[in-house]
Amino acid sequence: MKKLNLIAVFLIFAWALSACGSNGSDADGGGPASSPPSTAPTVGSPTSTATPAPTGSAPDAVTKIIVGTGTTYPKVFYIDENGQLAGFDIDLVKEIDKRLPEYEFEFQTMEFASLLLSLETKKIDFISAQMLRTTEREQKYLFNKEAYVHRQTKIILSKDNNAPIKTLDDLHGKKVLTNPSSAQATLLENYNKANNNAIDIIYQNGAANDTVSQIASGRADATLAADFTLPLIDPEGKLKSVGKPLDTSDVLYVFRKDDPDGQRLADSIDIALKAIKADGTLSKLSIQWLGADYTKETNS
Repeated sequence: MKKLNLIAVFLIFAWALSACGSNGSDADGGGPASSPPSTAPTVGSPTSTATPAPTGSAPDAVTKIIVGTGTTYPKVFYIDENGQLAGFDIDLVKEIDKRLPEYEFEFQTMEFASLLLSLETKKIDFISAQMLRTTEREQKYLFNKEAYVHRQTKIILSKDNNAPIKTLDDLHGKKVLTNPSSAQATLLENYNKANNNAIDIIYQNGAANDTVSQIASGRADATLAADFTLPLIDPEGKLKSVGKPLDTSDVLYVFRKDDPDGQRLADSIDIALKAIKADGTLSKLSIQWLGADYTKETNS
């Protein structure tokens, strides 16, 4: 009998040691201090993160979404004096994120020319970078339906350039700067296809101040840009816009085509955008960052 009691005591003691040993860094499911950073899941991935839930309630699943954007567009998406990503597009995405508790957005910055390829290869889940909907892009990518900016594309010259340039025809033989993969590049490329490569297209990935310096110095003759661009990239007034708008376009978000999760995300963003427009938040952000309200179709 005593032998059985000793065995029982030993078993209880062993069980207690085991229980104490399991109450370590994983007791609360891990944490930032003890857990390695996890890889953010992309749209279409079964992996998701979970937000902490009140005691006694089931945790809500939250899908992490990687948002591709740039850093070289002053007041739109750029690195501010504190080294933080800032701008109109950035604040709008943050506002959308607040209104979609089922998602958690995280920014990934890169060169503009890399955004579409990164979307295709699932490195990012959607693009927020003043993307315009074009026929060529619609064949390969999904766009949401609610535009967040309506913009006009115009020819930009040096303020000191007095040449009679008003249209693309007037740019024959001229050097015109553009970003590869941009809607402006597509516009120029389509023009050249129909006009025997009449315009000398110069592709660049430089920052906005590089564009200003190249045109102001005469190293390039012109560029194409949105109507609200000049005050943002050229505060010293070295450039000017000329002629009538070459086109009027909607600015939208870009997603992978034929992706059910991407479609659900796009639909959710449209719902949030409608609310952001209705309560005046979108207009306020446009005025704050862009200097005027470019969110209404009447401005197009």
